[in-house]
Order: sequence, then C-alpha cells, then structure tokens
Amino acid sequence: MTIGSYESNFDGEGLRIGIVQSRFNEDVSHGLLASCLAELKHLGVQDEDILHVSVPGALEIPLALQNMAQTDQFDALVAVGAVIRGETYHFELVANESGAGITRVGLDSGIPIANAVLTTETEEQAEARMAAKGAEAARAAVEMANLAIALEELAEAAEDE
Repeated sequence: MTIGSYESNFDGEGLRIGIVQSRFNEDVSHGLLASCLAELKHLGVQDEDILHVSVPGALEIPLALQNMAQTDQFDALVAVGAVIRGETYHFELVANESGAGITRVGLDSGIPIANAVLTTETEEQAEARMAAKGAEAARAAVEMANLAIALEELAEAAEDE
C-alpha cells in the first residue's frame, strides 16, 4: 500500500445532496437553508441534485435523515435548524438528542452528514451565525462526499489488485 495524502475536494458537480430542515425557529432555519443552498450552488451542485425536506423540529431531523440515507440516493446529507435556549431543561434534551441522533445516522449509514443545527443561548446569537454555518455545512457535505467516494474507489482498486 502506498501512503500519500488526499487533497480536499470542494467540487460539487454530480453530487446528490439531501437537506433536512427543522421548521422550529423558522427565521433562523430559513437563513441556514438559504446560505447552505447558495454555497452548494457555488460549489457546483445542481438544483436537480438537491432534495430539501422540512420537519417540525430538531428531534425529528434524525428520522428524516435516516429515511433519506436508506434510499441510497444521496452522496451527503445536511441537517439545518436551530435550538435556542429557553427557560427550561428542554433545550438540553433537544440539543443533545438531536445531535446524537444525527451523528448516529451518519455512522450507521456511512453517508456523510453535515450538522448545521445551531444551539445558542439567544436568537441574536443564532441569527449572527446562520449565514456562516449554513455555508460551512454545504462545504462540509461536499468535501466529505468527495472523500467518501475517493475512499470507496481506493478500496475497490485494492480489491482488484
């Protein structure tokens, strides 16, 4: 086996991306989605290669991601939403469980998932982060999809030797 390095690849041409958006904290979620879509297009992902679905809240995101992953139609998935602290413990429950669920779906399915579910103390903090986080998630999805494809091709080449 030759040891080398892999250069990050942000070329989204030909990639199929699924996005699950929480409708709770709607203004922030829409901002995350808009910046994610704009960056995906900037990276070369075509509109027809993007499927966007929405769910009621952050706790519903992992199940939608899991259902999308099971179709084998996507190179990467993106989760977008916002969990903003309130006056009760519910914030911790939603933030922790949605994050754990998103991670579990990615590990179980082997499909890269970019997590752009913001967890902030205030709506102002979420609004200040939404544009950067949505674009960052798009870049992570494209980069990780390309890495997964490259590693799969490497594994197939090793089997052919």
